[in-house]
Amino acid sequence: MTDAVVVEADGGSRGNPGPAAYGAVLRDAATGAVLAEDGATIGVASNNVAEYSGLIAGLRLAAEHAPGATVEVRMDSKLVVEQMAGRWRIKHPDMQALAAEAGDLVPPGTTWTWVPRAQNSHADRLANEALDGTRSGVTVPAAEPEVDEPESAAEAASAPARGWAAGAGSPTTLVVVRHGVTAHTSAKRFSGGLGGDNPGLSDEGRAQVREVGEWLAPMADRVDAVVASPVRRTRESAEILAERLGAPLETEDGFAEMEFGRWDGLTFAEVAERDPQGLEGWLGSLDTAPEGGESFRTVEARVLAGLERVLEAHAGRTVVVVSHVTPIKTLVAAALGAPLESVFHMELTPASVTVLEYFPDPERGRRASLRLFNSLPPGRDELDASASRW
Repeated sequence: MTDAVVVEADGGSRGNPGPAAYGAVLRDAATGAVLAEDGATIGVASNNVAEYSGLIAGLRLAAEHAPGATVEVRMDSKLVVEQMAGRWRIKHPDMQALAAEAGDLVPPGTTWTWVPRAQNSHADRLANEALDGTRSGVTVPAAEPEVDEPESAAEAASAPARGWAAGAGSPTTLVVVRHGVTAHTSAKRFSGGLGGDNPGLSDEGRAQVREVGEWLAPMADRVDAVVASPVRRTRESAEILAERLGAPLETEDGFAEMEFGRWDGLTFAEVAERDPQGLEGWLGSLDTAPEGGESFRTVEARVLAGLERVLEAHAGRTVVVVSHVTPIKTLVAAALGAPLESVFHMELTPASVTVLEYFPDPERGRRASLRLFNSLPPGRDELDASASRW
């Protein structure tokens, strides 16, 4: 029996008010395992109504699947958290009714925690899936055998498959490495794909990649190839890894970084000063591109085409892929079935390791599993001071 659970809840409206939906996740507080999920539309409503609906759904999951357990609620809505904790007054009649409904479901001793939006991405994804028409209602994960969590990238790449993946056939495993730092990374400058200045690795960047090579060395005999973006900093990183792992080096143009066009080599502040309208249109947009550059949608199509080529060429094998921030985030979003907007809620450290597995599926062709994300070799457990989004 579960003694303590965490409820993660969110909701959103496309229009505020507009078509709205909620998402709720119930987790075992001790293990983080998902006990149940819920995501559904609620018609036309405001963001706040959708967020309260997510809270109510999450509390119902707790009552049904973990009766008697202590509850911690985590939401990125400051309004809902503060109102339910009793620190803010509830003035709006709609909110009063929803808060009363939620209050009837709250077990004694419930704690309320505000979290940044990036830490509430699971519930947000469920709400968006409901709005997109790809899910509706409660789902409960199938029971899985207990397996020790991997402690390293090599262990993550070789850990036994879980859930539906068990028995699904030999997976193709991608051990995805972001390149080490360059002068542009350290200076926090836009640094795009083949069309930019593309400085090579700094001494620090080469040292970071050598650390990754040593970390991956135990799996060297299983690496079929090292596949790199053709951009200079990734190619240099891949050469270091290929030599250490004794694997052949290949290139894949689809894994190159987003082209930033006229912004390449500039800092964020410089772009804001020289092209404020262009920057405003680009921020948070999937379809807007800098002048001479690419949009996130364009990059997505290119990255996923490259993924298909790699999976076909190395089916059932393990491949080390050396790439960049935007392509790696795109691969993760696609593997999770998350909307492309989720790339705005991920952080990726230079010379970090992410592990993805792709299993054959008779009905859907392929299923993906995220085994490790943004992990660092031992001794580099904190974000490097020179790390940046690009």
